[in-house]
Amino acid sequence: MNDQPRISRASLVIAALSTIVEWYDFTLYLYFATVLSRVFFGGGEISLLATLAGFAVSYCMRPLGAVVFGYIGDRLGRRHMMLLSMALMTAAMLATALLPAYARIGSTAGVLLLVLRLAMAFSVGGEYTGVVAYLLEGAHVRRRGLVTSFASAASEIGALLAVAVSALTVGMLDAARLDAWGWRIPFFVGALLAASIWVARSTMQESPDFERQRDHGTVPEAPVRHALTHHRRALLRTFAISALGSITYYVGITYVPVYLNSTGTLGESASLKLSTVAAVAVILVTPLAGMLSDRIGRKPVLAALAALCAVLPLWMFALMAGGTYAQAVLGAVVLACVAGAFSAVGAPATAEQFPGEGRLSGLALGATLATAIFGGMTPFLAELLVKLTGWNAVPGALIAVTALAVLPVLVTMPETTPALRCPD
Repeated sequence: MNDQPRISRASLVIAALSTIVEWYDFTLYLYFATVLSRVFFGGGEISLLATLAGFAVSYCMRPLGAVVFGYIGDRLGRRHMMLLSMALMTAAMLATALLPAYARIGSTAGVLLLVLRLAMAFSVGGEYTGVVAYLLEGAHVRRRGLVTSFASAASEIGALLAVAVSALTVGMLDAARLDAWGWRIPFFVGALLAASIWVARSTMQESPDFERQRDHGTVPEAPVRHALTHHRRALLRTFAISALGSITYYVGITYVPVYLNSTGTLGESASLKLSTVAAVAVILVTPLAGMLSDRIGRKPVLAALAALCAVLPLWMFALMAGGTYAQAVLGAVVLACVAGAFSAVGAPATAEQFPGEGRLSGLALGATLATAIFGGMTPFLAELLVKLTGWNAVPGALIAVTALAVLPVLVTMPETTPALRCPD
């Protein structure tokens, strides 16, 4: 088995860091949800729900974007796909920073924000799966778990950057200036970051797996049909893994600041600072989870984490609603570590369900569809259910139910770790 790196270390680093932009943007939107609700929806009782609904609806565009960019990646190359998606992300973030507010154009402001969220979701549809596939195809075969986990770690760097920029902006400005123009600063930072990543991506090598397909004439003519015809079970397994990974991340990490603020546990500034601690915890735990999956396999690690997801979230959300800062810190960090570890191992596990031919389209159909349903929609659903039921542990219950449904799939799926399937 060849353990030599298949592409340059520089290309791997650039690819891994690329996920910073995607998660900076979507994390920023959630962390700034209360501010955006005032700026674009005029405030009021339903404005926050309207803002979160815009986040959820935009996720419906992710599967479409994933299929389109997956087709480009499977037919023309991973590098071309990642350059195009980043160019569109740059334009969408810049346009968001320049949007007029509700005070100037009324309800049209909320409509324009939604349109740009749809454009952003479309452009990032294949972003994470494209990066994961690129890292997997270019890594040491014995270190796929570790290398692809860097995509998850980098996403948390993006989340951490969003927290830092948001906290700095909120801390330096009073409410009036924040609502008048301060909210634009984080989106301008995101546009600059995206443009920088695009420049770096232009120097990347093409994926060696795609070059193999091109050299041997095995590039599929219809990647989506190829995945649906030859990899139906892989699609179902990918959907299941991504469903649990998405709900643990979006409810267990990115929704937490909104939850703490809306339940009155912490204010906006304190919630954002707490998210910094959680993001650092994820960055530390993801490579460890990736290395562990390289050593003992994806299957046992994912199954163990799913079992934890069936128990811990209920407890942690109830704990965070208890009212003390120490309880909020403990709950947020535990949730972040479990979610980060699952995402780290889920990345190579889903990509390994498919061969190189049609891999991006397979991930688009399985992983991205699950993310749209269990990621984008769940913060809105969690907030709505908390308000309707008054039960503060509802978000944890959503995670637990998903974990119990997915656990049988994880226990029965075949092992995909190359070193364990084909040991020397």
